[in-house]
Amino acid sequence: MAPASFNPISNTVCVMDASGNLGLSLVQRLLQRGYMVHAAVQNHNCELQLNGLSCENKKLKIFDADPFDYKSIIAALRSCSGLFYTFEPPEDQPTYDESMTEVEVRAAHNVLEACAQTETIDKVVFTSSATAVIWREDRKSEIADFDERHWSDINFCRKFKLWHALSKTLAEKTTWALAMDRGVNMVSVNAGLLVSPDLSIKNPYLTGAAELYEDGVFVTVDLNFLVDAHICIYEDVSSYGRYLCFNHVVNRHDDAIELASMLTPAAPPPPQSFDQDVKIIQQRISNKKLNELMVGFESGSQLVD
Repeated sequence: MAPASFNPISNTVCVMDASGNLGLSLVQRLLQRGYMVHAAVQNHNCELQLNGLSCENKKLKIFDADPFDYKSIIAALRSCSGLFYTFEPPEDQPTYDESMTEVEVRAAHNVLEACAQTETIDKVVFTSSATAVIWREDRKSEIADFDERHWSDINFCRKFKLWHALSKTLAEKTTWALAMDRGVNMVSVNAGLLVSPDLSIKNPYLTGAAELYEDGVFVTVDLNFLVDAHICIYEDVSSYGRYLCFNHVVNRHDDAIELASMLTPAAPPPPQSFDQDVKIIQQRISNKKLNELMVGFESGSQLVD
């Protein structure tokens, strides 16, 4: 249930980039809730799905928006009260490496600057990652439990070539600095590993997965829960700052085996022992802030007409 005081300037929102699993699902759910949606895409392979939705729903408009083309971003944001922004790697550079950091930071900066220039924008929900929280030299010795106050260490990420964590950390820090300087109302969602049908061993989040598991900070999130979290954060006027978003902790041997079989279905299962089967690694990461915000949130309700 949305707060009674939720009163955006208009019921039009922009989803950028709408070409990924999260973006497309956000578009569908926002339409179901009665929003007018501007779906901004740079991956044209997704447009067939969106065009199908567009034919069925007059509240959907599709925009070609390149995060490096400022005018295209402005066009997609025009008349919108809110933006749901999630970075999708360019089609010609799908692999996370050191150079991706500059790409993601530039894209995030351009989008936030465009929001600052769009008078109707009331709130930005920025999708980041739990990898922007958990990678630090002192993660075992100094920190009891990770929460939204923690940031991954940039030098540590560079040293161990944690390019996904580095990109997410620098992009999020860049947007927070710009949002505060330009007076943009922004909230970030630091999501765990997204479990979706196309999840594979090549997902850059999985770099260092064994260490995350051993440290009790390997977390995943279902697509439906992640979408609900984004919409709840947008609609709740009390939301602020960062929100760690996950609904499952991989901290048992069975959990790890299940995830491994999903990532590499052709590989034989590893040998098991009784000690491994019963061992539970202590969880050292908290999503309490998000859980408290989402109490009473009604996923299927229609908010606006």
